[in-house]
Amino acid sequence: GPEELSLLENLLGLPKGNKYGVQGERKVPILQTNNGPGLTGLMTIAAHLVKQAKKEQLLGSTAEEKAVVQQWLEYRVTRVDGGSSKEDTRIILKDLNIHLEDKVYLAGNIFTLADILMYYGLHPVMVELTVQEKEKYLNVSRWFNHIQHYPGVRQHLSKVIFIKNRLYTNAH
Repeated sequence: GPEELSLLENLLGLPKGNKYGVQGERKVPILQTNNGPGLTGLMTIAAHLVKQAKKEQLLGSTAEEKAVVQQWLEYRVTRVDGGSSKEDTRIILKDLNIHLEDKVYLAGNIFTLADILMYYGLHPVMVELTVQEKEKYLNVSRWFNHIQHYPGVRQHLSKVIFIKNRLYTNAH
């Protein structure tokens, strides 16, 4: 939570200085604001930061894109953060792999907040995958590799290595 929000803040070029905390057993991120109540939840805070940085295009430009971005952000919080077992992870990767079959980004052809937060959420998972597993989820691997090379996204996170020629053999 809080670490990701700091990465996002950095990526958006916002000045440091936001104070993040966590709340409850599920460690829900909170942002302390000077004026009024704090903001709670990864999605809420992330969307707030995007608006603060005046980069609303990251939330999608059409009504449909906005809905798709929202859908993947919810998926990220409910499924990726909620999933803990190997089986959960396998289902998530399978879902994503099917979705990304004919898309460059989660919301189609535009890079959005959904890609950024899904990348941060899946980073610990992708680091652990074997070469065989990465090949099994080729579309996820291609997408992940693309996002980790997107300017400013990866920052200090470790780079996940993919076998390049395998990622693009069946590109359409």
